[in-house]
Amino acid sequence: MNLFVRGWAWALDYAYVGFWQAHGFLLRADPTRYRTPPAGAPAGKAPILLLPGIYETWQFMRPIAHHLHRAGHAVHVVQTLGYNRGTVEDMAHLAAAHLEEHDLTDVVLVAHSKGGLIGKFLLTMSSVAPRVDRLVAVNTPFSGSIYAAFFLLPSIRAFSPYNRTVRMLRTHLSLNSRITSIYGRFDPHIPGGSFVEGARNVQLETMGHFRPIADRRVLREIDRAIAARTTGTA
Repeated sequence: MNLFVRGWAWALDYAYVGFWQAHGFLLRADPTRYRTPPAGAPAGKAPILLLPGIYETWQFMRPIAHHLHRAGHAVHVVQTLGYNRGTVEDMAHLAAAHLEEHDLTDVVLVAHSKGGLIGKFLLTMSSVAPRVDRLVAVNTPFSGSIYAAFFLLPSIRAFSPYNRTVRMLRTHLSLNSRITSIYGRFDPHIPGGSFVEGARNVQLETMGHFRPIADRRVLREIDRAIAARTTGTA
C-alpha cells in the first residue's frame, strides 16, 4: 500500500470524525429510544451495550446503534462515560454499574477502540462478568499502540504497550475465546493491528480507525459475531 493511499485513507478518516462529532453535538439523540426493540422484532435477540472509544460519546456509534436496533436488539449506552476520557478501569466500573442497574444478562458488548479494552476489563470483573456473553470490538488496541508513547496526554499514553492495564489485560488469555476482534488492513492509530491470540479475528479490506464504524462490511461482521452467540460457535 503506497503512501498516497494511506494518506487519503487518513484524510477520509478525520473527515468522518469531524462529521460525526459535529453531528452528535448538534443533533443529540435520546439513547433511551434504543432500549426497546422495534415493534414486530423477533424475540430472543441479545441486549447490546455500546462502548465508544476515547474522546467519543455514545453518539459516535449511532450507525451501529441504529443498525442493531433495526435488527431487533435492545441497545444500551452508558451516558456517564461522557467523552470517555477516564481510565479504562474507571470507565469499566461505570459500565458495570449500568449492567447492574438495568439487570442486564446475556449481554453482547459492542465496542470501538478504547471501548474494547473497557469491555475486556469488564470480563475480568467477577461481579459483572457473568452478565456478559461476549465482546465484539472494532479497531481496538488490545496490545497497545507504539504511537501512544509519543503523546504527553496521560489519556493517550495509557494505550502504550507498556501500560499497566494494557499488560494486565493481555495476560487474561482465557477470556480471548469470548472476543471477536474486527479490524482493517490499515489503521493509522494501531500500526500493529488488533489481532488477539485465541479470539475470533476478522480482518477486512477497510482502512482507517474511525470510518469503519459505519462500513457495511463491519456491520455484517458484527451481526455474525452476535449470531455466533446464539449458535454457540466461537
